[in-house]
Amino acid sequence: MAQIEIDESRCKGCGLCTLACSRKLIVMSSTINKYGYVTAVMTSQDQCTGCALCAEICPDVAIKVYK
Repeated sequence: MAQIEIDESRCKGCGLCTLACSRKLIVMSSTINKYGYVTAVMTSQDQCTGCALCAEICPDVAIKVYK
């Protein structure tokens, strides 16, 4: 099982990770971070395959994938 960690302080809400996730496990939050950005959140860690496409596409290096 893989573990995804999204650093909300680095996320600028571009949404690229939501497009990259083939299982649609990453969505945009309904709240904003302290910098005023709507950040990405993981919906279900259990279903993540650990492909790391979300981390690769993130321009702000806000996502870490642990396998």
